[in-house]
Amino acid sequence: MRTRHVVVLPYDSGWKDAFDMIAGEIYEALGSLAVSIEHVGSTSVPGLSAKPIIDMDVVIRCRNALPEVISALQGIGYIHEGDLGIPGREAFRYEGKEHLMEHHLYVCPPDSSELRRHIAFRDYLRSHPAAVREYGRIKEEAARLYPEDIDGYISYKSPFIERIYKELGL
Repeated sequence: MRTRHVVVLPYDSGWKDAFDMIAGEIYEALGSLAVSIEHVGSTSVPGLSAKPIIDMDVVIRCRNALPEVISALQGIGYIHEGDLGIPGREAFRYEGKEHLMEHHLYVCPPDSSELRRHIAFRDYLRSHPAAVREYGRIKEEAARLYPEDIDGYISYKSPFIERIYKELGL
């Protein structure tokens, strides 16, 4: 069991500004290497309660651009961690970003199935207010039940996520 204090907060419109600030630094470092930077995860869905951590996917031209992307991100304090067991998605941690909100940074080529899942789930929630209310309630309940157990928190909310993926054909 991984121990990490789980905090879920009501939606904060400042999360979009926090994403924009992080994305701005990344665009500046990557230039044309970044096709787009997608705000994904719960903080990207208006009205959804979330852990206050920005999830973002940097979409790159192709897998061949990855070494250059890794080098550019290293130049601004990001450390490549590999795919962490999820093919088609490269994870990065960081140092020296105290001026930015906590975030998870992933780099994906445009054909990444993980990128497709992130965007489809985000877009589904953005267009289904009842699902946002249900998912927010589940996340808040999970945080109350598993305040020191991130794996328990994740397991508790997984059936909802899997149901939506199934509905989306993913």
